[in-house]
Amino acid sequence: MELRLYLDEDSMDQRLVRALRARGMDVETALDAEMVAQPDEEHLRYAAGAGRVLHTFNVADFYALHGQFMEEGRDHAGIVLGTQQRYTVGDRMRRLLHLRAERTAEQMRNPVVFLTSV
Repeated sequence: MELRLYLDEDSMDQRLVRALRARGMDVETALDAEMVAQPDEEHLRYAAGAGRVLHTFNVADFYALHGQFMEEGRDHAGIVLGTQQRYTVGDRMRRLLHLRAERTAEQMRNPVVFLTSV
């Protein structure tokens, strides 16, 4: 099964969304899901329930949430973390498309991946 993305409020740049969708990637944003202004845990829970890899710039909070989910035996569909000022839209697009090409949805179940390693 191919990766499907969920972009939280921090990462949902419309230029990136359009670029990824134009290249056939299934992308949902917090705005699409009516999740704007929801707590971080709700975003991760929503993405997990929808089988979507969550992409965010909120590194510290989501890394901690990942640990909490693992401690509690809860699964998620994967988390992709990045630093906001470090990547252009084109760079993020290429890295996310590379991730889709390299990993299946099953392979992304539960890990945290940093954009620097993609």
